[in-house]
Amino acid sequence: VFLPAGARTVEFGSKWNAGPRDETPAAKKPLTGRLERAQANLYETLPLFIGAVLIAHVIEASSALTVWGSALYFWARVVYVPLYAYGVKQVRSLVWLVSIVGLGMVAAAILV
Repeated sequence: VFLPAGARTVEFGSKWNAGPRDETPAAKKPLTGRLERAQANLYETLPLFIGAVLIAHVIEASSALTVWGSALYFWARVVYVPLYAYGVKQVRSLVWLVSIVGLGMVAAAILV
């Protein structure tokens, strides 16, 4: 969350950052745009992950699936950001798939 915000501040300046940001200009630097897209991608799956983990906790479905699934999701998302930021294409997609597998593991623990 802080990486794209920092990149926008570097690109558009502290005056823009301190202002009302009524109009956010499109990123011109590839790094800023990539960090913004990585953040948007995170926002697509994070609510599902949070919901699955909370449900697993409430119904006491703690198992190896929830532990390993949560770890896979978390660490894959951590690795995903720099891969996206530096434009590493195929590996980035594989790491994203690992995070989805982790999410699926947590969901499977709920259903079992």
